[in-house]
Amino acid sequence: MVAFDAYAWLLTDPVTEVGGSPLADVPWLRELPRQIRLKYLTPLNRWTTLSRPPVACLRSVTGDRPEESLVWRELLVRYDVSDVASVVFRDRYGCWAFLELWRTRSTRRYGDAEADVLSAIAEPVTTALRRCQARTFEFNAPSPERSGPVVLMLTADLEVRAQTPETEEYLRLLVPPDADHRPIPAGAYNVAAQMLAVEAGVDDHSPSSRVHLADGVWLTLSAARLAQAGVGDEIAVTIERTSPGERLDLFSRACGLTTREAELLSHLATGADTRQIAESMFLSEHTVQDHLKAIFAKTGAPKRSVLLARATGR
Repeated sequence: MVAFDAYAWLLTDPVTEVGGSPLADVPWLRELPRQIRLKYLTPLNRWTTLSRPPVACLRSVTGDRPEESLVWRELLVRYDVSDVASVVFRDRYGCWAFLELWRTRSTRRYGDAEADVLSAIAEPVTTALRRCQARTFEFNAPSPERSGPVVLMLTADLEVRAQTPETEEYLRLLVPPDADHRPIPAGAYNVAAQMLAVEAGVDDHSPSSRVHLADGVWLTLSAARLAQAGVGDEIAVTIERTSPGERLDLFSRACGLTTREAELLSHLATGADTRQIAESMFLSEHTVQDHLKAIFAKTGAPKRSVLLARATGR
């Protein structure tokens, strides 16, 4: 229904809106770090600013002046990209993904009818994405064994400078490479690019992203500029297991819990019983039990112990 020549599809952290799990097919794979950096530094049609409608097409928005886009004039023009459709998948619980569809000069620009199709599918796809993320919590397995910190060092151009020995193991699990090639640290590129965007004043979301690894394990990727004197412009990207509190927040959003239900779950995670929760939330014990029934129904957890194991990873 909507033709395209290249694409990038990224699952995002619902709060920071930073990409972490990418899937892409682009002709500029060797320039992927550059493309990611430029994408995050380009305010035009940035997924973090799209809402209603959740779709924006480059030619339409700029009045056929695509050079207004930083990423187009610095990179895409060299690959004969003629138009770009940007789609964000966001609901009241957060931003779950964004999609870029590129067309080359061999195909026409995106029309209003195609933009309408993309806009129409955004809501049901968003719901499906969120529910898929919720199902990842049904498993609970230990993260890979490691003996030291998992750190990747990047330059300001997102070139890999160095990494700790354990880093490649994690990267191979996050983004499995083809054959015997080294894994492309696309998730690390994204959090580092977001840090550059914050420094440039383009966006103010935190340069971090929570990413599902496998079997219910969630990792947090974070980027920070090294402060040590004489180090230069290097960026450190750390990879660590998502903390119980951050995991609980993600779990609540993915399962579509209301604000009240999420608050109750946070009390439950501290070890509070029904009476204590009722006192803390100024509710009756009967109302607390009703909220718990709703939480069990939304999460599919049969009892409190299972619910907490999935929510906190403990």
